Amino acid sequence: MRFIHTADWQIGKPFKQFGDRESVLRQARLVAIEKIGELAEREGAAHVLVAGDVYDTEAPTSRTLLEPLERMRGFTKVSWHLLPGNHDPHRPKGVWDRVRENGVPANVRLHLTAEPVALDSFATLLPAPLTRKSEGGDLTEWMDNAATAPGSIRVGVAHGSVVGFGSGGEANNPVDPRRPERAGLGYLALGDWHRTMQVGPAIWYAGTPEPDRAGSQEVGQALVVDIAGPSAPAMVTPNVVGTYRWLTREEHLSDSTELEDLEARLRALPELSSTILRLFLKGTLPLAGRAALDRRLLGLTAALFHLDVDQLGLLVRPSAADLEAIDFGGVLRHAADKLRSMADDDANGPGEKRRAADALIQLFVMASDDGGVRL
Repeated sequence: MRFIHTADWQIGKPFKQFGDRESVLRQARLVAIEKIGELAEREGAAHVLVAGDVYDTEAPTSRTLLEPLERMRGFTKVSWHLLPGNHDPHRPKGVWDRVRENGVPANVRLHLTAEPVALDSFATLLPAPLTRKSEGGDLTEWMDNAATAPGSIRVGVAHGSVVGFGSGGEANNPVDPRRPERAGLGYLALGDWHRTMQVGPAIWYAGTPEPDRAGSQEVGQALVVDIAGPSAPAMVTPNVVGTYRWLTREEHLSDSTELEDLEARLRALPELSSTILRLFLKGTLPLAGRAALDRRLLGLTAALFHLDVDQLGLLVRPSAADLEAIDFGGVLRHAADKLRSMADDDANGPGEKRRAADALIQLFVMASDDGGVRL
């Protein structure tokens, strides 16, 4: 059999830090559903397993509630299997009751109880839905004794943290890494981690189709899973379905001559208009170099979908030429010398040093724009 494994759509997730571009990222999550449906049709996969966190919250707006269902409705040859996760657990009068009240498309199946469900004559799905955000016990344990037809491929789907894997979250919603062996599973489809990862011979996290933070994964994926029979190993192929890339870069600068190469490296990143970049700059630059850096970053801001620059590790070291560009003497030169002293004085706190450096840069820019400021 062949099916698609995906998870952690988190439809309705806010992106307030992006201002008026928030709606673009929210819409991308709906587009990802369509790409998953197209992938299923292209690969001949009759089923899509969504391993939890279809919604970002237990109380989505009515529009947010219905939008993913309408995207799935259009793929009539594909059956979509939805599992409650820790963001959208199944509670009385909660999000999943609202989904049922509004009407579920014929090709969408909600798995709200832990019971075997025949996918076809060859495979059975064993779901482990969450009924609250945090469970202390392993909800996949019931799969060990679940009755299925002889010769049926047993596929588990759950949302949680594999015990002993990773560095956090193991106390909540734990999953036994030996569950496939204990329950005779051909595959255990998991959600919760936002990276595509294999954590056992038959255990995979699909990751989110649209990453939401730098460091999680460059671009979202969904998994095409093939299982030839009850004792056959699962063959898993990741496929890109996301649009936006979230990247982190750290760059060290020591001279203004390095700025051109820095800009060239950043402009060489793939698909700039759909890249969200968190850039950490460290090192030292003269005032002229810092002003030139700001001009280059302005151009990159327009090229990228979003650029977030952390310059806390980048120090400004004014050269003699920098200070002369502000003023040879007089009040402004005196102010510049004082600001430089404040920026270099370790007795001052980081915030005070940063403010002094920023003020010094502003003085330099004013002088450069006006051809020199004199009082």
